[in-house]
Amino acid sequence: SPDEGWQVFTSAQAPDGKCLCTAVIPVQGSCSRDLRSLQLRQLLEKVQNISQSMEVLDLRTFRDLQYVRNTEALMKGLDSRLRVASEGHKALNARSFQDLKEKMRELLPLLPVLEQYKADSRLIVHLKDEVRNLSGILLAIQEEMGAYDYEELQQRVLLLEARLHACLQKLGCGKLTGVSNPITIRASGSRFGSWMTDTMTPSTDSRVWYMDGYYKGRRVLEFRSLSDFVSGQNFVQHLLPHPWAGTGHVVFNGSLYYNKFQSNVAVRYHFRSRSVLVQRSLTGAGYNNTFPYSWGGFSDIDFMVDENGLWAVYTTNQNAGNIVVSRVDPHTLEVLRSWDTGYPKRSAGESFMICGILYVTNSHLAGAKIYFAYHTNTSSYEYTDIPFHNQYSHISMLDYNPRERVLYTWNNGHQVIYNVTLFHVINTAGEL
Repeated sequence: SPDEGWQVFTSAQAPDGKCLCTAVIPVQGSCSRDLRSLQLRQLLEKVQNISQSMEVLDLRTFRDLQYVRNTEALMKGLDSRLRVASEGHKALNARSFQDLKEKMRELLPLLPVLEQYKADSRLIVHLKDEVRNLSGILLAIQEEMGAYDYEELQQRVLLLEARLHACLQKLGCGKLTGVSNPITIRASGSRFGSWMTDTMTPSTDSRVWYMDGYYKGRRVLEFRSLSDFVSGQNFVQHLLPHPWAGTGHVVFNGSLYYNKFQSNVAVRYHFRSRSVLVQRSLTGAGYNNTFPYSWGGFSDIDFMVDENGLWAVYTTNQNAGNIVVSRVDPHTLEVLRSWDTGYPKRSAGESFMICGILYVTNSHLAGAKIYFAYHTNTSSYEYTDIPFHNQYSHISMLDYNPRERVLYTWNNGHQVIYNVTLFHVINTAGEL
Protein backbone atom coordinates (compact mmCIF):
# COMPACT_ATOMS: atom_id res chain seq x y z
CA SER A 1 0.00 0.00 0.00
CA PRO A 2 1.33 3.52 -0.80
CA ASP A 3 0.22 4.54 2.69
CA GLU A 4 2.83 2.18 4.11
CA GLY A 5 5.59 3.83 2.12
CA TRP A 6 5.90 1.37 -0.79
CA GLN A 7 6.27 2.84 -4.23
CA VAL A 8 7.13 1.63 -7.74
CA PHE A 9 9.16 4.30 -9.43
CA THR A 10 10.12 2.65 -12.73
CA SER A 11 9.06 -0.17 -15.01
CA ALA A 12 10.31 -1.20 -18.41
CA GLN A 13 10.27 -4.13 -20.82
CA ALA A 14 13.53 -5.94 -21.46
CA PRO A 15 14.48 -7.03 -25.01
CA ASP A 16 13.56 -10.61 -24.15
CA GLY A 17 10.03 -9.53 -23.20
CA LYS A 18 10.44 -9.70 -19.42
CA CYS A 19 9.01 -6.92 -17.26
CA LEU A 20 11.62 -4.99 -15.25
CA CYS A 21 10.31 -3.16 -12.17
CA THR A 22 12.01 -1.37 -9.31
CA ALA A 23 10.24 -0.89 -5.97
CA VAL A 24 11.24 1.21 -2.97
CA ILE A 25 10.93 -0.49 0.40
CA PRO A 26 9.38 1.76 3.06
CA VAL A 27 12.07 3.34 5.19
CA GLN A 28 11.80 2.31 8.81
CA GLY A 29 12.85 4.58 11.66
CA SER A 30 12.33 8.20 12.58
CA CYS A 31 15.10 9.51 10.33
CA SER A 32 12.62 9.46 7.44
CA ARG A 33 11.12 12.60 9.00
CA ASP A 34 14.31 14.49 8.32
CA LEU A 35 13.96 16.65 5.22
CA ARG A 36 17.56 16.23 4.08
CA SER A 37 17.31 12.47 4.45
CA LEU A 38 14.13 12.49 2.38
CA GLN A 39 15.74 14.62 -0.32
CA LEU A 40 18.79 12.37 -0.41
CA ARG A 41 16.64 9.27 -0.69
CA GLN A 42 14.64 10.81 -3.55
CA LEU A 43 17.88 11.69 -5.34
CA LEU A 44 19.17 8.17 -4.85
CA GLU A 45 15.94 6.77 -6.29
CA LYS A 46 16.39 8.95 -9.38
CA VAL A 47 19.91 7.63 -9.86
CA GLN A 48 18.66 4.06 -9.47
CA ASN A 49 15.97 4.82 -12.01
CA ILE A 50 18.60 6.06 -14.47
CA SER A 51 20.70 2.98 -13.79
CA GLN A 52 17.73 0.69 -14.50
CA SER A 53 16.99 2.48 -17.75
CA MET A 54 20.66 2.20 -18.72
CA GLU A 55 20.52 -1.57 -18.22
CA VAL A 56 17.55 -1.85 -20.56
CA LEU A 57 19.26 0.35 -23.16
CA ASP A 58 22.42 -1.70 -22.84
CA LEU A 59 20.55 -4.94 -23.53
CA ARG A 60 18.87 -3.50 -26.60
CA THR A 61 22.11 -2.03 -27.91
CA PHE A 62 23.95 -5.31 -27.35
CA ARG A 63 21.32 -7.20 -29.38
CA ASP A 64 21.48 -4.69 -32.23
CA LEU A 65 25.27 -4.65 -32.12
CA GLN A 66 25.38 -8.43 -32.46
CA TYR A 67 23.25 -8.17 -35.59
CA VAL A 68 25.51 -5.52 -37.08
CA ARG A 69 28.62 -7.52 -36.19
CA ASN A 70 27.22 -10.50 -38.10
CA THR A 71 26.63 -8.19 -41.04
CA GLU A 72 30.22 -6.96 -40.71
CA ALA A 73 31.54 -10.50 -41.18
CA LEU A 74 29.38 -10.89 -44.28
CA MET A 75 30.68 -7.63 -45.64
CA LYS A 76 34.29 -8.63 -45.07
CA GLY A 77 33.68 -11.97 -46.83
CA LEU A 78 32.12 -10.30 -49.80
CA ASP A 79 34.91 -7.73 -49.92
CA SER A 80 37.51 -10.52 -50.01
CA ARG A 81 35.69 -12.38 -52.78
CA LEU A 82 35.36 -9.20 -54.79
CA ARG A 83 39.07 -8.46 -54.44
CA VAL A 84 40.04 -11.98 -55.60
CA ALA A 85 37.60 -11.76 -58.45
CA SER A 86 38.99 -8.39 -59.49
CA GLU A 87 42.53 -9.73 -59.59
CA GLY A 88 41.55 -12.84 -61.57
CA HIS A 89 38.71 -11.44 -63.55
CA LYS A 90 39.64 -13.57 -66.57
CA ALA A 91 38.57 -16.65 -64.66
CA LEU A 92 35.31 -14.98 -63.63
CA ASN A 93 32.47 -14.60 -66.00
CA ALA A 94 30.81 -11.24 -66.37
CA ARG A 95 27.55 -12.31 -64.75
CA SER A 96 29.20 -13.52 -61.50
CA PHE A 97 31.34 -10.42 -61.31
CA GLN A 98 28.33 -8.17 -61.65
CA ASP A 99 26.46 -10.07 -58.91
CA LEU A 100 29.35 -9.55 -56.49
CA LYS A 101 29.46 -5.84 -57.20
CA GLU A 102 25.73 -5.48 -56.62
CA LYS A 103 25.85 -7.26 -53.25
CA MET A 104 28.80 -5.16 -52.14
CA ARG A 105 26.99 -1.98 -53.16
CA GLU A 106 23.98 -3.01 -51.02
CA LEU A 107 26.16 -3.57 -47.98
CA LEU A 108 28.23 -0.38 -48.19
CA PRO A 109 25.61 1.87 -46.40
CA LEU A 110 25.90 -0.37 -43.34
CA LEU A 111 29.48 0.74 -42.70
CA PRO A 112 28.63 4.13 -41.07
CA VAL A 113 25.78 2.43 -39.17
CA LEU A 114 28.29 -0.01 -37.73
CA GLU A 115 30.59 2.80 -36.65
CA GLN A 116 27.69 4.63 -34.99
CA TYR A 117 26.69 1.52 -33.04
CA LYS A 118 30.27 1.10 -31.87
CA ALA A 119 30.35 4.73 -30.67
CA ASP A 120 26.99 4.30 -28.91
CA SER A 121 28.25 1.21 -27.18
CA ARG A 122 31.31 3.03 -25.85
CA LEU A 123 29.11 5.92 -24.67
CA ILE A 124 26.82 3.56 -22.77
CA VAL A 125 29.82 2.00 -21.02
CA HIS A 126 30.97 5.46 -19.88
CA LEU A 127 27.47 6.43 -18.74
CA LYS A 128 27.12 3.24 -16.76
CA ASP A 129 30.42 3.94 -15.00
CA GLU A 130 29.30 7.51 -14.12
CA VAL A 131 25.96 6.33 -12.78
CA ARG A 132 27.67 3.59 -10.77
CA ASN A 133 30.09 6.12 -9.24
CA LEU A 134 27.31 8.61 -8.42
CA SER A 135 25.20 5.90 -6.87
CA GLY A 136 28.13 4.85 -4.70
CA ILE A 137 28.69 8.42 -3.50
CA LEU A 138 25.02 8.88 -2.61
CA LEU A 139 24.93 5.57 -0.76
CA ALA A 140 28.00 6.62 1.23
CA ILE A 141 26.32 9.92 2.16
CA GLN A 142 23.16 8.08 3.13
CA GLU A 143 25.11 5.69 5.31
CA GLU A 144 26.89 8.60 6.98
CA MET A 145 23.58 10.35 7.65
CA GLY A 146 22.11 7.13 8.91
CA ALA A 147 24.85 6.94 11.54
CA TYR A 148 22.88 9.48 13.59
CA ASP A 149 19.37 8.94 14.81
CA TYR A 150 16.80 11.71 14.69
CA GLU A 151 17.12 12.63 18.36
CA GLU A 152 20.90 12.94 18.13
CA LEU A 153 20.60 15.15 15.05
CA GLN A 154 18.04 17.27 16.86
CA GLN A 155 20.35 17.68 19.84
CA ARG A 156 23.18 18.74 17.56
CA VAL A 157 20.91 21.34 15.93
CA LEU A 158 19.84 22.66 19.34
CA LEU A 159 23.47 22.90 20.43
CA LEU A 160 24.31 24.76 17.25
CA GLU A 161 21.40 27.16 17.87
CA ALA A 162 22.68 27.81 21.39
CA ARG A 163 26.16 28.57 20.06
CA LEU A 164 24.67 30.86 17.42
CA HIS A 165 22.62 32.68 20.07
CA ALA A 166 25.75 33.14 22.21
CA CYS A 167 27.53 34.54 19.18
CA LEU A 168 24.68 36.96 18.47
CA GLN A 169 24.85 38.20 22.06
CA LYS A 170 28.29 39.60 21.21
CA LEU A 171 26.82 41.62 18.38
CA GLY A 172 25.80 44.88 19.94
CA CYS A 173 23.04 47.07 18.58
CA GLY A 174 23.61 48.63 15.24
CA LYS A 175 22.54 51.40 12.94
CA LEU A 176 20.19 50.68 10.05
CA THR A 177 22.04 50.88 6.74
CA GLY A 178 19.74 49.04 4.37
CA VAL A 179 16.40 47.32 3.82
CA SER A 180 15.97 44.35 1.49
CA ASN A 181 13.40 43.99 -1.26
CA PRO A 182 9.97 43.00 0.07
CA ILE A 183 9.07 39.35 0.56
CA THR A 184 5.33 38.78 0.23
CA ILE A 185 4.13 36.12 2.65
CA ARG A 186 0.40 36.25 1.98
CA ALA A 187 -2.33 38.38 0.41
CA SER A 188 -5.41 38.47 2.64
CA GLY A 189 -7.75 40.73 4.55
CA SER A 190 -8.71 44.33 3.93
CA ARG A 191 -6.52 47.24 2.93
CA PHE A 192 -5.58 47.93 6.55
CA GLY A 193 -4.47 45.59 9.32
CA SER A 194 -1.55 44.17 11.26
CA TRP A 195 0.21 40.85 11.68
CA MET A 196 3.16 39.83 13.82
CA THR A 197 5.09 37.17 15.70
CA ASP A 198 6.17 37.39 19.33
CA THR A 199 9.20 39.63 19.74
CA MET A 200 10.50 37.78 22.80
CA THR A 201 10.03 33.99 22.74
CA PRO A 202 12.21 30.92 22.12
CA SER A 203 12.92 30.09 18.49
CA THR A 204 10.64 27.05 18.80
CA ASP A 205 7.61 29.35 19.16
CA SER A 206 6.64 30.34 15.63
CA ARG A 207 3.05 31.45 16.21
CA VAL A 208 1.64 34.25 14.04
CA TRP A 209 -1.07 36.74 15.08
CA TYR A 210 -3.39 38.40 12.59
CA MET A 211 -5.67 41.42 13.16
CA ASP A 212 -7.67 42.65 10.16
CA GLY A 213 -8.94 46.24 10.09
CA TYR A 214 -7.94 49.43 11.89
CA TYR A 215 -10.79 50.20 14.31
CA LYS A 216 -13.50 48.58 16.43
CA GLY A 217 -11.93 45.15 15.83
CA ARG A 218 -11.85 42.54 18.58
CA ARG A 219 -11.02 39.33 16.69
CA VAL A 220 -7.39 38.15 16.86
CA LEU A 221 -6.39 34.99 15.00
CA GLU A 222 -3.49 32.96 16.38
CA PHE A 223 -1.84 30.63 13.85
CA ARG A 224 0.36 27.78 15.01
CA SER A 225 3.17 28.54 12.55
CA LEU A 226 4.06 30.69 9.56
CA SER A 227 3.21 27.86 7.16
CA ASP A 228 -0.24 27.58 8.78
CA PHE A 229 -0.65 31.33 8.39
CA VAL A 230 0.23 31.12 4.69
CA SER A 231 -2.31 28.33 4.17
CA GLY A 232 -4.89 29.97 6.46
CA GLN A 233 -5.26 26.83 8.57
CA ASN A 234 -4.75 25.67 12.19
CA PHE A 235 -5.65 28.81 14.10
CA VAL A 236 -7.50 29.73 17.26
CA GLN A 237 -9.51 32.89 17.83
CA HIS A 238 -9.14 35.38 20.66
CA LEU A 239 -12.00 37.80 21.24
CA LEU A 240 -10.66 40.89 22.96
CA PRO A 241 -12.79 42.41 25.77
CA HIS A 242 -12.07 45.90 24.41
CA PRO A 243 -11.94 46.84 20.69
CA TRP A 244 -8.74 48.22 19.22
CA ALA A 245 -7.88 51.44 17.40
CA GLY A 246 -5.27 51.72 14.63
CA THR A 247 -2.79 49.04 13.62
CA GLY A 248 0.07 49.76 16.04
CA HIS A 249 -0.27 46.53 18.02
CA VAL A 250 2.63 44.36 19.14
CA VAL A 251 3.03 40.93 20.77
CA PHE A 252 5.69 40.86 23.48
CA ASN A 253 6.44 37.86 25.71
CA GLY A 254 3.03 36.25 25.31
CA SER A 255 0.95 39.45 25.62
CA LEU A 256 -0.72 41.72 23.08
CA TYR A 257 -0.26 45.47 23.60
CA TYR A 258 -2.79 47.68 21.82
CA ASN A 259 -4.66 51.00 21.96
CA LYS A 260 -8.22 50.79 23.26
CA PHE A 261 -10.73 52.26 20.79
CA GLN A 262 -11.79 55.92 21.35
CA SER A 263 -9.27 56.44 24.16
CA ASN A 264 -5.57 56.89 24.88
CA VAL A 265 -5.61 53.77 27.05
CA ALA A 266 -2.92 51.12 26.53
CA VAL A 267 -4.13 47.55 27.06
CA ARG A 268 -2.09 44.43 27.84
CA TYR A 269 -3.96 41.27 26.87
CA HIS A 270 -2.46 37.91 27.92
CA PHE A 271 -3.05 35.17 25.34
CA ARG A 272 -2.67 32.14 27.60
CA SER A 273 -5.09 33.33 30.28
CA ARG A 274 -7.27 35.11 27.69
CA SER A 275 -7.58 38.10 29.98
CA VAL A 276 -6.53 41.76 30.30
CA LEU A 277 -3.70 41.94 32.81
CA VAL A 278 -3.42 45.72 32.95
CA GLN A 279 -4.59 48.87 31.19
CA ARG A 280 -3.32 52.43 31.67
CA SER A 281 -3.87 55.82 30.09
CA LEU A 282 -0.96 57.47 28.25
CA THR A 283 -1.27 60.94 29.75
CA GLY A 284 -1.90 63.63 27.14
CA ALA A 285 -1.64 61.26 24.17
CA GLY A 286 -3.89 62.14 21.25
CA TYR A 287 -6.40 59.59 20.02
CA ASN A 288 -9.38 59.12 17.68
CA ASN A 289 -7.50 60.47 14.61
CA THR A 290 -6.20 63.55 16.41
CA PHE A 291 -2.54 62.83 15.59
CA PRO A 292 -2.44 59.83 13.23
CA TYR A 293 0.18 58.92 10.63
CA SER A 294 -0.37 60.40 7.17
CA TRP A 295 -2.62 57.47 6.17
CA GLY A 296 -5.06 58.11 9.03
CA GLY A 297 -6.80 55.01 10.31
CA PHE A 298 -6.86 55.94 14.03
CA SER A 299 -3.09 55.37 14.07
CA ASP A 300 -2.52 57.84 16.92
CA ILE A 301 -0.72 55.39 19.24
CA ASP A 302 1.83 52.92 17.92
CA PHE A 303 3.39 50.24 20.16
CA MET A 304 6.81 48.83 19.26
CA VAL A 305 9.44 46.47 20.63
CA ASP A 306 13.17 46.49 19.95
CA GLU A 307 16.29 45.13 21.66
CA ASN A 308 15.72 47.55 24.55
CA GLY A 309 12.11 46.64 25.33
CA LEU A 310 8.61 48.10 24.85
CA TRP A 311 7.96 51.55 23.37
CA ALA A 312 4.95 53.73 22.60
CA VAL A 313 5.02 56.28 19.78
CA TYR A 314 2.33 59.00 19.82
CA THR A 315 1.98 62.76 20.18
CA THR A 316 0.34 65.33 22.43
CA ASN A 317 -1.00 68.86 22.22
CA GLN A 318 1.84 70.03 24.48
CA ASN A 319 4.49 69.14 21.92
CA ALA A 320 2.52 70.58 18.99
CA GLY A 321 1.88 67.29 17.22
CA ASN A 322 5.52 66.18 17.06
CA ILE A 323 6.29 62.51 17.57
CA VAL A 324 6.89 61.48 21.18
CA VAL A 325 8.84 58.28 21.92
CA SER A 326 8.24 56.74 25.35
CA ARG A 327 9.84 53.76 27.08
CA VAL A 328 7.06 51.73 28.69
CA ASP A 329 7.21 49.17 31.47
CA PRO A 330 5.76 46.00 29.89
CA HIS A 331 4.28 44.81 33.22
CA THR A 332 2.63 48.00 34.49
CA LEU A 333 2.40 50.06 31.26
CA GLU A 334 3.96 52.96 33.17
CA VAL A 335 5.87 55.47 31.03
CA LEU A 336 9.51 55.34 32.16
CA ARG A 337 10.93 58.15 30.00
CA SER A 338 9.88 60.19 26.96
CA TRP A 339 11.65 62.01 24.10
CA ASP A 340 10.28 64.73 21.81
CA THR A 341 11.68 63.97 18.35
CA GLY A 342 10.61 67.24 16.72
CA TYR A 343 9.18 65.37 13.73
CA PRO A 344 5.50 66.10 12.92
CA LYS A 345 3.55 62.85 13.18
CA ARG A 346 1.04 63.71 10.48
CA SER A 347 3.94 64.00 8.02
CA ALA A 348 5.16 60.49 8.82
CA GLY A 349 4.03 57.51 6.80
CA GLU A 350 4.99 54.93 9.44
CA SER A 351 7.79 54.37 11.96
CA PHE A 352 9.64 51.60 13.81
CA MET A 353 12.29 51.20 16.52
CA ILE A 354 15.64 49.41 16.15
CA CYS A 355 18.20 49.47 18.96
CA GLY A 356 16.72 52.55 20.61
CA ILE A 357 16.56 54.50 17.34
CA LEU A 358 13.22 55.58 15.87
CA TYR A 359 13.16 55.37 12.06
CA VAL A 360 10.45 57.28 10.19
CA THR A 361 9.26 56.89 6.59
CA ASN A 362 8.37 60.09 4.76
CA SER A 363 5.22 58.58 3.24
CA HIS A 364 2.92 55.57 3.30
CA LEU A 365 2.58 55.60 -0.49
CA ALA A 366 4.81 54.48 -3.37
CA GLY A 367 8.22 56.14 -3.41
CA ALA A 368 8.56 56.20 0.37
CA LYS A 369 12.00 56.30 1.98
CA ILE A 370 13.28 55.94 5.51
CA TYR A 371 13.83 59.62 5.89
CA PHE A 372 14.41 60.44 9.55
CA ALA A 373 16.11 58.80 12.55
CA TYR A 374 15.93 59.83 16.20
CA HIS A 375 18.58 58.47 18.61
CA THR A 376 17.19 58.12 22.15
CA ASN A 377 20.63 57.40 23.64
CA THR A 378 21.90 60.83 22.58
CA SER A 379 18.56 62.69 22.23
CA SER A 380 19.58 63.71 18.72
CA TYR A 381 18.21 63.26 15.22
CA GLU A 382 19.45 63.01 11.64
CA TYR A 383 17.91 62.91 8.18
CA THR A 384 18.51 59.69 6.30
CA ASP A 385 18.05 58.46 2.74
CA ILE A 386 17.49 54.69 2.97
CA PRO A 387 15.62 53.22 -0.04
CA PHE A 388 12.45 51.39 0.89
CA HIS A 389 10.54 49.53 -1.82
CA ASN A 390 6.83 50.06 -1.16
CA GLN A 391 5.64 47.36 -3.57
CA TYR A 392 1.88 47.64 -3.04
CA SER A 393 1.81 51.41 -2.54
CA HIS A 394 -0.10 51.72 0.75
CA ILE A 395 1.52 50.80 4.07
CA SER A 396 -0.71 50.81 7.15
CA MET A 397 1.54 48.91 9.58
CA LEU A 398 5.32 48.66 9.91
CA ASP A 399 7.08 47.00 12.87
CA TYR A 400 10.52 45.63 13.66
CA ASN A 401 10.95 42.22 15.29
CA PRO A 402 14.27 42.10 17.21
CA ARG A 403 14.14 38.32 17.61
CA GLU A 404 14.09 37.74 13.84
CA ARG A 405 15.62 41.08 12.83
CA VAL A 406 13.03 41.69 10.12
CA LEU A 407 10.36 44.29 9.42
CA TYR A 408 6.73 43.15 9.38
CA THR A 409 4.45 45.15 7.08
CA TRP A 410 0.80 45.28 6.11
CA ASN A 411 0.80 46.73 2.62
CA ASN A 412 -2.53 47.19 0.87
CA GLY A 413 -3.92 43.80 1.89
CA HIS A 414 -0.55 42.04 1.61
CA GLN A 415 1.47 40.67 4.51
CA VAL A 416 5.10 41.44 3.74
CA ILE A 417 8.48 41.18 5.48
CA TYR A 418 11.79 42.96 4.86
CA ASN A 419 15.24 41.90 6.00
CA VAL A 420 17.34 44.68 7.50
CA THR A 421 21.06 45.38 7.37
CA LEU A 422 22.60 46.83 10.53
CA PHE A 423 26.04 48.28 11.06
CA HIS A 424 27.05 46.35 14.18
CA VAL A 425 29.40 47.29 16.97
CA ILE A 426 31.27 44.25 18.31
CA ASN A 427 31.20 44.03 22.09
CA THR A 428 33.99 41.63 23.07
CA ALA A 429 32.68 41.33 26.61
CA GLY A 430 29.58 39.65 25.23
CA GLU A 431 27.20 42.15 26.80
CA LEU A 432 24.57 44.17 24.99
